[in-house]
Amino acid sequence: MAATRLIAMHQNAGKSIGQCLSARLDYVTDEEKTRKRNEDEEEEKSKYITSYACNAAIAKEEFMDSRNEYIRITGRQYEGDIIAYQIRQSFKPGEVTPEEANAIGYETAMRFTRGQHQFVCCTHVDKEHIHNHIVYNSVNLHCDKKFRDSWFCGIGLRTLSDMICLEHGLSVIEPYKHKGKKPVYQKSYRQDIRDVINKILAEKPKDFESFISELKKAGFEIKEGKHLAIKSPGRKNFVRFDSLGKDYSAEALKAKFEGSEISKDSRKGKPFDLLIDIQEKIRQGKGKGYINWSQKFNNKAMMKTLLYLNDKGIRSYAELKDKADTSSASFKKITDNLKAVEGRIDKLSNLRKHILAFSKTKAVFEEYKKKRYSKAFFEAHREEITKYRAAKKAFNEYGQKLPTVKEINKEIGGLMQEKKALYKEYYLKRDDNKSLQEAKRNVEMFLQMDNKEADKQKQRIQPVR
Repeated sequence: MAATRLIAMHQNAGKSIGQCLSARLDYVTDEEKTRKRNEDEEEEKSKYITSYACNAAIAKEEFMDSRNEYIRITGRQYEGDIIAYQIRQSFKPGEVTPEEANAIGYETAMRFTRGQHQFVCCTHVDKEHIHNHIVYNSVNLHCDKKFRDSWFCGIGLRTLSDMICLEHGLSVIEPYKHKGKKPVYQKSYRQDIRDVINKILAEKPKDFESFISELKKAGFEIKEGKHLAIKSPGRKNFVRFDSLGKDYSAEALKAKFEGSEISKDSRKGKPFDLLIDIQEKIRQGKGKGYINWSQKFNNKAMMKTLLYLNDKGIRSYAELKDKADTSSASFKKITDNLKAVEGRIDKLSNLRKHILAFSKTKAVFEEYKKKRYSKAFFEAHREEITKYRAAKKAFNEYGQKLPTVKEINKEIGGLMQEKKALYKEYYLKRDDNKSLQEAKRNVEMFLQMDNKEADKQKQRIQPVR
């Protein structure tokens, strides 16, 4: 069970935007709140902090860079503007572990923002009830739009959180029950149809034609044509399968019998669909009706592919293969560069943290040495001594002259600009590369099918000897 709330973060009076972001992010990433200490161990457990499209250690700088880029691109800057949003997600005591709570928080943030906004997800374990603080940037990753909050966003967030809790086997908050007469709810006409469809699907008919046959036996009338429609006994009008919901559309139902699922993130306006390997489906024992449908599907998909290639000015398979291979290599190079830059930023951020900790704890450790490593002194200053030792270990692993904090900040700033430029290129290349690879796959399959058909024709006309 999770109680969830969405909070808009504005600039506080007398503080800069950077100070407001820093204060909020410092609070949610506080080590005292995100770490659990084992009583019998000197070292602390890992922090329950995860992030998306940013580094939690320097999230404020990255949020500010995105905001400044948004202002530069759009020219929009308003008084009282929302600088970030925070999601608070509290769990029932004893129902989740910190690891599971953080995973639920990360999934909630990712699905709520649709992967379009940077965020930091921190799980606090300092209270009896484990709870998440998720701070996400109001500016999107492309720095050209901002998240727009409304009253319905809070309702949508709570609904999404409940769905994810159910998926993880957790309980959900029961709705408030009003006093007085309970309202009467009746199932809709379409819900009755969905219930019958679910019952027939549970009996596992062998193919789509058998499924339609079972619907007819149940008294339903089916109308075929451009849009498959169904009519219940005693009703006047047909309703389309598409209007029953995305899981009950004719395409989704046929896909179930095919043995695949329609992609959840498929969107209208997709350039083309992937061709179906009909010969493979025949070997799997698919019925004649499915074969007829898949042939029509492939014809439409191939037409969309050809329109895409024409729009891109690609006139031959050789040119398509060359562009697809070049795009794949270019996209891989960008991805590798991004990983290298992010890895360097993480390494420098971690080194900076240890340098700062070393300077703060050096005096304590020197006193510890003077006390001849007294156990009582260690127990009284366990945290400082542990941080000092961790810093020394990190310095030894670094294996070269340590830079100053100022030098580290300067290098991280340059890397952040490089990372931002790489991300822009990454998003531009990603969609183009995916479309080219799918077009190449469709053309290759189409040519393979065409060759098989030609071989069949040759076998038919061979003279008998």
